[in-house]
Amino acid sequence: MQNFKQSLIEFWKDEEGLTTVEYAIAGSLVGAAVVTAFTNLGNEVTNVIDDITTELK
Repeated sequence: MQNFKQSLIEFWKDEEGLTTVEYAIAGSLVGAAVVTAFTNLGNEVTNVIDDITTELK
C-alpha cells in the first residue's frame, strides 16, 4: 500500500505533463491568431479587387 501511495504522490508532483498542456494552449492561441490574420487579409484583398473592378467599369 505504501508503494502505491508513494507512486500516487510522485505522479501528483510530476510537472512534465503540465508542459505538454502549456504547449498545446500556446499552439492553439498561435493558430487562432494565424486564422484571424488570414481572414482579415482575405477581406482586404477582396476590397482591393472590388475597388479595381469598380474602376475598370
